[in-house]
Amino acid sequence: MARYTYETVRIQMNAGFLRMKPQEDYREVIRRYAAQGWRFVQAFAPPVYGHGLAEYIDLIFEKEI
Repeated sequence: MARYTYETVRIQMNAGFLRMKPQEDYREVIRRYAAQGWRFVQAFAPPVYGHGLAEYIDLIFEKEI
């Protein structure tokens, strides 16, 4: 049975006019990790606050060990 290790990358969001914009391009982060042998599993955003926008997103990667 395969065993995996996991890595989480947090990307902070910057407040913009009526929306949040990531501080870093999440697609580039996924490409960079994929080139190192990691598999993208999921993007997770925490519960939102009164303004309805998340402060960050977590990208979750896995790699077989």
